[in-house]
Amino acid sequence: MVVPLRLLYLMFCRIAEWLTLLAATSAAKDVEILVLRHENAVLRRQNPKPRLDWTDRAALAALIRLLPRTLKAHRLVTPATVLRWHRRLVARHWTFPSRQGRPPVDPVVAGLVEQMARDNPGWGYQSIQGELLGLGHRVSASTIRRILKRLGIPPTPVRRDHTTWRRFLSTQASTMLACDFFHVDCALTLKRLYVFFVLEVGSRYVHILGITANPDGRWTVQQARNLLMDLGERADQFTVLIRDRAGQFTDAFDTALADTGITVCKIPPRSPRANAYAERFVLTARTEVTDRMRHYNGRRPHRALQLRPPRSDRPVVDRTHERIKRRPVLGGLINEYERAA
Repeated sequence: MVVPLRLLYLMFCRIAEWLTLLAATSAAKDVEILVLRHENAVLRRQNPKPRLDWTDRAALAALIRLLPRTLKAHRLVTPATVLRWHRRLVARHWTFPSRQGRPPVDPVVAGLVEQMARDNPGWGYQSIQGELLGLGHRVSASTIRRILKRLGIPPTPVRRDHTTWRRFLSTQASTMLACDFFHVDCALTLKRLYVFFVLEVGSRYVHILGITANPDGRWTVQQARNLLMDLGERADQFTVLIRDRAGQFTDAFDTALADTGITVCKIPPRSPRANAYAERFVLTARTEVTDRMRHYNGRRPHRALQLRPPRSDRPVVDRTHERIKRRPVLGGLINEYERAA
């Protein structure tokens, strides 16, 4: 509403000036023209690029048409500028609304592209494109390349040859074992005891193989044999055992496992994260007390197993029994719950 009022005000001012000129003499008009020309020259020297809004352009374009040709060259704007304003106005009137560019990629499709690229290192852009087409999503190969580049996922040759330790662990979890020691300080004898355990990475089931105050090489080799006896026929299921570079693990320890087809993989020096599953169990054992092993394997829910224990010994849930019974374990250190009649 402000702009039309301003335009009406400017038109009123121009009409008032024209009425004043009608009453003025010819000499006064000439003097006024000279003064305006001089002021125009001063403005050109002080501000070579004056800022004009659309109301100024409309007024100048309308009035300049009434001037003689010789006076049109002495205005703040040239005739070429007025013609450019006119062309721009016509172009804006007849141009169709422009598009805002490509529509954004559906987040669901972008998630599928990322999942396929990570799950299939050998798939290139066109392989992913064809798989998406089979799912009803039409995506160009360049769009797939742009999505993967934004996520920091390299192209096929680099992605295929670059297998991270995390990916290796996740893909080989069902065939892997992880072992380590942790110590327990006995309050009665004031001795430090060492606990040797082996963790089935896929199921998170823990085997406590032995506890000793002197874990030397011969003792550790015997625990490897005990592990194979404990696994029984299931020993053929496992192909890799991850261990650190502690002195208790001798060549005889590796040989005892290699005879059954289990390859021992030593982690890099000072890299406990490479044996992450075993280290995480050590933390659990220290924070939840070491004598809770039956609860750990039989009742404790594991997030990696969709909140199921490694080898559940819970009774079958009978929903007809509505009463919930609490059963203290280990003198009330922990509690277990189950439905009871």
